Amino acid sequence: MFAKWLKPVDHCAHCGQDWSLQRADDFPAYIGIFVVGHLLAPVVIAMIATWHLSAALTLAITLPVAVVMLVAMLQPSKGAVIAFMWWQGIGAFRQERRVPEDLRE
Repeated sequence: MFAKWLKPVDHCAHCGQDWSLQRADDFPAYIGIFVVGHLLAPVVIAMIATWHLSAALTLAITLPVAVVMLVAMLQPSKGAVIAFMWWQGIGAFRQERRVPEDLRE
């Protein structure tokens, strides 16, 4: 789906789907921040409350881990947002789900 790290291809090589219309904007980054924040919050609390690490040491450990986790989550979350938009027909995408045989008129 991606030509570069975060740039989707214009058209799918297999089916010809036009991906140039997608606009995921900042939502994948918000998803990453939400997930990483919820995963690291208990770790930070444990580092300070249980192990009695200083705030500076906690920040020195947590900040690089958070950045790596966010960078690793950005492309999959962008792909998921684009796929969700395509599946639901949101934005410039047309909803392309097939209607079951028994529901056709």
